Amino acid sequence: MEDLQRFSVEDIKGILIAFRDALSTHSELLNALNVYPVPDGDTGTNMSLTLQSVIQEIEDTSVDAPSQWKAISHGSLMGARGNSGVILSQILRSIADTFSSCEEIDTVAIAQALTRASDAAYASVLRPVEGTILTVAREVAELASEIVDESSDLVTFLEKVAEEGRLSLQRTPDLLPVLKEAGVVDAGGAGYLLLLSSFLHVANGRPIPVPAEAPVNAANAAEVPKRQINNDSTDVGELRYEVMFFLATLDEEIDVFKQEWAAIGDSIVVVGGDGLYNCHIHTNDIGAAIEAGIRSGKPNTIRVTDLQEEVEHREEMLEIGGATKVMMASEQGGLTAVVAVVAGEGVSAVFESLGVHAVVSGGQSMNPSVRDLIQAVEAIGAEEIIILPNNKNIIPVSEQVDSQVDKRVVVVPTRSIPEGIASFIAFDPRADAQSNLSSMSEAAQEVTTGEVTRAVRDSETQAGKVEEGDWIGLSQSAVLSISESMTQAAINLLATLINSDHELVSIISGKGSNKESIREISEWLEEEKPYVAVEVHAGGQPLYPYYFGVE
Repeated sequence: MEDLQRFSVEDIKGILIAFRDALSTHSELLNALNVYPVPDGDTGTNMSLTLQSVIQEIEDTSVDAPSQWKAISHGSLMGARGNSGVILSQILRSIADTFSSCEEIDTVAIAQALTRASDAAYASVLRPVEGTILTVAREVAELASEIVDESSDLVTFLEKVAEEGRLSLQRTPDLLPVLKEAGVVDAGGAGYLLLLSSFLHVANGRPIPVPAEAPVNAANAAEVPKRQINNDSTDVGELRYEVMFFLATLDEEIDVFKQEWAAIGDSIVVVGGDGLYNCHIHTNDIGAAIEAGIRSGKPNTIRVTDLQEEVEHREEMLEIGGATKVMMASEQGGLTAVVAVVAGEGVSAVFESLGVHAVVSGGQSMNPSVRDLIQAVEAIGAEEIIILPNNKNIIPVSEQVDSQVDKRVVVVPTRSIPEGIASFIAFDPRADAQSNLSSMSEAAQEVTTGEVTRAVRDSETQAGKVEEGDWIGLSQSAVLSISESMTQAAINLLATLINSDHELVSIISGKGSNKESIREISEWLEEEKPYVAVEVHAGGQPLYPYYFGVE
């Protein structure tokens, strides 16, 4: 392949496609590096999803150069996920804006684009922290500006830029002690290095290097002591919720909005312009974060993630809210209707068979947005709606729907699929939503729930030492059983959950379960707990081969 001396518009599309593919391939490696500001493990996933949105926008709308630059800018803004994704979107928007005004995309244009990208990334973060993607972007831009006059050779220029990115990434632990203590480099910076490598890949065809893997001691990242990273009183490690939304507002209002957010949280990133901004914060006060947006303009597509929940369940990320699907499940025939959030076709079928009126795809690591839930609510003819979130993370998001629609919407705070099923059985379509709220909540509380999944890192729990790859049984986020065997972990969990007052055990099998395992669990129940009836449902849910409901 002959080396390029300048990029065409089509080449830039190829760079972004290569970047998207690299992020998709290596997202789990980047997730494993992520320990800042809390070990929520989703940097690679969020950057990957952001690029998927960009490429989709390009493929849907781009027919000429101006359309492509606009697609990159709009797609990155609308598709940005998480802190890392929002910063990345600002970098991509700046690169697209720079290239749109250049006659040629040569070394001079690239140096200008990298500088604008770094400036925009820093401007988007209320309290910039060194040792992150911001540092890598800045040091790369500085080097690019210094050497741009040395040679017009594009490949040589990009080689030096990529090498500076690699060296800058290696220095991040020296700037951010939490990285050094965990033995990792910055995850966002490692993702940014893939972008630089994608430029070089298209310029002369060389392979994109694999990101640095997290060392063994990175498995203990969650144990790294919390520390102050700025002069404010808020400890980032203690901020529980990630709140994100789009904010339609006047540009002159955005500084006041940022200052309001500064008083209630950290990891604040606000990007956009021309009346539309993508906003991200870590905070303990979900309501205050959203109310600040309401005072400044109109927030929409609100997403709330419980970061502590993600620390406890750092499993493979499959989808994140916004990639959801709404399916109408039954005709409305009463005063009140029910929307359930579910994961897995089998679980969806269970709710449909019970008569739920709509289901929204979502669950652990697949949090739907407020927009997704509003779509389901507005698709139903009833004027009063009950939402069953069936996951702790989705409860705060569900609670935002009522204020966004003309209908009366209440939330039964179900934290699991078994709670959701028990709650729906108590549903009376002839009663209003408020009356149903009491009886359905009571029914949910009467269910003891458990779940089996596989540990993705070593940790100490109340049940003992967990090693990566162990099967663990959980109830209310607490580990109650540990085993090398999935079936034994399930049996040990049930032995802890079931007592002589219980009458029914519901087993919802997911991906990874099998007939032999289900048979062994059922036989154990028959022998050891003969006083309980057993129901088995094929749920098909990801990540958790078994959900249990004990009533």
